[in-house]
Amino acid sequence: MVFELSTGMIRGLGTVVVFVAFVGLTLWVFNTKRNPEFAEARLLPFADEPQPDSTPEPATTRSTRS
Repeated sequence: MVFELSTGMIRGLGTVVVFVAFVGLTLWVFNTKRNPEFAEARLLPFADEPQPDSTPEPATTRSTRS
C-alpha cells in the first residue's frame, strides 16, 4: 500500500496538530493546581521595585517662621 501525501492532507494534519496543541495548552493554563504558580508569576513585574521600609522614619518638621 502506497500512501501519498497531498497538499490537502498535509494541511489537514497541520490543523490537527495545532488544534491538539491548543487544547493541551488550554487545559494546562486553566488547571487549578497551577493557581499558586500563576499568582506568583502575576507579581513578577513588580519584583524589582524597592520594598518600603517597615520602620517609619521620624517626622522632621521645620518652622517657616523666623
